Amino acid sequence: MTVMQMPSSSSTRLDLITQSRNVLLGGKRGQVAVHDWIAASWRRCIEAGHEPQRRVAFDVISSAMQRRTREANRQLAQAAQSTLLQLGQAIAPIRYFAILTNAQGVVVASSGQIDSQDRRATLITREGVDLSERAVGTTAIGAALAEQADVWLHRGEHFFEDTSAYSCAGSPIFDGAGRCAGMLDVTGIEVQERPELIHRVSSAARRIENQLVLANPHTLVAHLRWAGADALGREAEGLLCLGEDGQICAMNRTARQMLGVSELASASHASDVFATDWRRLFDAQLGQAALEVPLWSGLQVELRTSRSGKLAPKTTSSVVDTRVRHSVGALKAHEVDVIRDTVAQLKGNVAAAAEKLGISRATVYRKLRSGSR
Repeated sequence: MTVMQMPSSSSTRLDLITQSRNVLLGGKRGQVAVHDWIAASWRRCIEAGHEPQRRVAFDVISSAMQRRTREANRQLAQAAQSTLLQLGQAIAPIRYFAILTNAQGVVVASSGQIDSQDRRATLITREGVDLSERAVGTTAIGAALAEQADVWLHRGEHFFEDTSAYSCAGSPIFDGAGRCAGMLDVTGIEVQERPELIHRVSSAARRIENQLVLANPHTLVAHLRWAGADALGREAEGLLCLGEDGQICAMNRTARQMLGVSELASASHASDVFATDWRRLFDAQLGQAALEVPLWSGLQVELRTSRSGKLAPKTTSSVVDTRVRHSVGALKAHEVDVIRDTVAQLKGNVAAAAEKLGISRATVYRKLRSGSR
């Protein structure tokens, strides 16, 4: 499918969206000027038996389901409260407002200057209204949840004609285990297109994710950035929450990307990701210079730590020993390479390599000998 370059002219942009609708929804010939994921969503709506002209009810889930949804998403709502309020205030001057949904697309909260006289605004900002793709067709909410990525939709890129007045940006929100917990949306009604809001809503979503991560019981927070990299804003740093015995309690999206971990289940202990004695992390004190810590990939991260009052329950030594033994067994093939590379980087200085890796010189020699057999 050919995707054309989006023009800056608003009228031309709307004309191209209309042309795309005629091609994909009306069966006419011509070029398509919408993203593939929008076209895919339109096709899913058609396959579900929807027609663009059908009226959209914007149904609210039952009272019993609302109570269950409210309880199930209490932590999400609490984590988002401050950020949602700030976002709503920031985008009010350009006539946009913010919506928070759960992972099923049901509205949990909203914020901003929502015109109580405009039914199109009040319908979609009610707690409990279902804004999933199956209920209201193609929207930023449904698309962000389906694509697990940041999205932008303008006017006729929504499937139903009833939703063609909206322009919206959406960003998924992930919890400390790497699961999608919900999504954050900013919407305007018959407003100027503002695709730059993708960055605004994505930054806010990451702040909410960080709050979700820190809400998990933990003993230590490791703040990560690449060694030698320039300092970044708080929402751009990796967060890794550890329990007293080195177990990983939660991590944010940036930490998962830096450490090459898709979800928490694939890395349950600090020794699964750091190629050094994990106890070093607990020796570092808040305010001290950042530690340079090697990863099993051979890369280095800079790490600062802070303590927490939300203490994680201490696991039994047998559980921790099992985790560590499993980690060592799984990573045995990698650790010799990491040690060898570190020695090479330090021009054969075994003492310096041992200090950098947090192990003894005898261990360096032993590992290198065993790896050469």
